[in-house]
Amino acid sequence: MRQPAATLEAFYTSRLGQCAARHMSERMLDLWGPCAGLRVLGIGYPSPLLPVWQADAATCIGAVPEEIGEVRLRSERGQALCLTPEQRLPFTEGLFDRVFLLHALEEADSPRQLLREAWRVLAPEGRIVVAVTNRRSMWSLVDSKPFGHGRPWTKRQLVRFLNDSLFQVTASTTAVHMPPLDWRLITAASKSWERAGEMVLPGLGGVVLVEAVKRLYSKPGGSAAAPVTKAVKASRPKPVMPRKVAPQPPSQAAKNPRIDLTSQHNRSMVRTELGGGPT
Repeated sequence: MRQPAATLEAFYTSRLGQCAARHMSERMLDLWGPCAGLRVLGIGYPSPLLPVWQADAATCIGAVPEEIGEVRLRSERGQALCLTPEQRLPFTEGLFDRVFLLHALEEADSPRQLLREAWRVLAPEGRIVVAVTNRRSMWSLVDSKPFGHGRPWTKRQLVRFLNDSLFQVTASTTAVHMPPLDWRLITAASKSWERAGEMVLPGLGGVVLVEAVKRLYSKPGGSAAAPVTKAVKASRPKPVMPRKVAPQPPSQAAKNPRIDLTSQHNRSMVRTELGGGPT
């Protein structure tokens, strides 16, 4: 069951949630930059990260699953979020240059189908970033926080999952290294927590972010998985010449020209002709 919108909004309006959103935004800017002139789509609960690109991107919109409930986020450029079925996004194929998932894969009923939809709407060679709760972090143990809800992932699991879904992983990082405690002493020093975590324990951040590129085929030696059809060597068909059958006169259609049995009145004498000749 997904978290309701009220729970997510309450977290990201708190001091702890604002710090978490800021650190994730910094990692996303490191990966993508401002995305000037590009089309950006966020899936799940993208509200904390959409403002990063709203000023420069050609299109910046979020797709929120209907199970979360109504979420509104307006900017100077108009409505930025829309409610949509999780397994069928209302966008044409290859429409977006950048797609990111936040609070999406951990709580999806079918993670593979959700990622397949993200692949469908992403342009060829477009980039995707999947942000999930780190299974190895303290955040995955706190049920009262959004990152403690759903199925957490490790970086290795997420990389393997993307490689098996027609993506080629290009980068990975972690974010939100501070403890999941909304204490002023912790939130005031969130930047120090982030720097210390990146240097000392980079694998224990609360959020794992993995970037990948959409591939339509698999390069030799690459990590991207492409659909493979088992090749079966077919035998060469032998040419068969059609047989030409000469038509027979209608009067002889019921007569066999090779067998002629004639019975005489005398049952002791029977003449049998085979092939039209006497025996």
